[in-house]
Amino acid sequence: MRVVLALAALACSAACQPAAAPTPPPATPVSNIPAQPEGNTLSIPEILATSTEGEWRIIDPENTLYMEFPEGRVIIELAPDFAPNHVANVKALAREGYFSSGAVTRVQDNYVAQWAQAADPERPPKVGQKTLKAEFTRPRDTTIGFDVLPDPDTYAPEVGFSNGFAAARDATSMWLTHCYATVGVGRENEDDSGGGTELYAIIGQSPRALDRNITVLGRIVQGMEILSSLPRGTGDLGFYEKPEEYHRYKDIKVAADVPAPDRTNLRTLKTDSETFVKLVNSRRWRKDDFYHYPSGRIGLCNINVPVQVFQ
Repeated sequence: MRVVLALAALACSAACQPAAAPTPPPATPVSNIPAQPEGNTLSIPEILATSTEGEWRIIDPENTLYMEFPEGRVIIELAPDFAPNHVANVKALAREGYFSSGAVTRVQDNYVAQWAQAADPERPPKVGQKTLKAEFTRPRDTTIGFDVLPDPDTYAPEVGFSNGFAAARDATSMWLTHCYATVGVGRENEDDSGGGTELYAIIGQSPRALDRNITVLGRIVQGMEILSSLPRGTGDLGFYEKPEEYHRYKDIKVAADVPAPDRTNLRTLKTDSETFVKLVNSRRWRKDDFYHYPSGRIGLCNINVPVQVFQ
């Protein structure tokens, strides 16, 4: 009997194994990505030269901050659609002089530059607040625009641009993403421990894992080279170890409060414009004397929304 069972087991060893899983079909190509342009793609200046006046949006001075460094002006466009309470608070802090003679206190390589009042002793806010309820996301609705990027994204079901800001969304929520030059609100471990008294800008790779974990309130539209070229801090997380290492700025002001002759007038390309769609597709399928093999895809954080000075 044992011999019969053994022979039966041998006979079944191949036939009784579960069938191999079928080879999965190839991934369905994304069909709504625009087709590759014929020939070499145009450069960004060539594309922008064909834009019309109506395709540009003037950046509102009331939602713009100026940081005055010895090297020049860093300009931040604020995003009240996504962080209305933090935007209002930071403007209140700026208007009461909270940031006067402040400093960059942290520069972590390939990550962030962070700034604060940096006074000893600290001057407490008079009008603004130290902390606010976090504004990590906002409800998904149709009250603000969202220009969809058809390319797939690792971190969100859908990405694109909202009024010039790199953004993402799912079925219920929308949020701003951590691309290069994004400005966010420093906080401790508790969600509601930040309010805008400390801010940071992304100066390196795009740490998208921070999305929906920190309040994002704006983007730097001019002067990134000032922050990104600062000496790296040698303390933990890139903090400067001594106040003498701080990189000081004179003040942070709301652009609307600066006399008109002293303002930097900026406009940004609308992300629902034909020129912007053409620009993105030229970067997606870039082909020129140096780029010979177009990727056919583009990441959200690899797209820079053009900003220009105008008179």
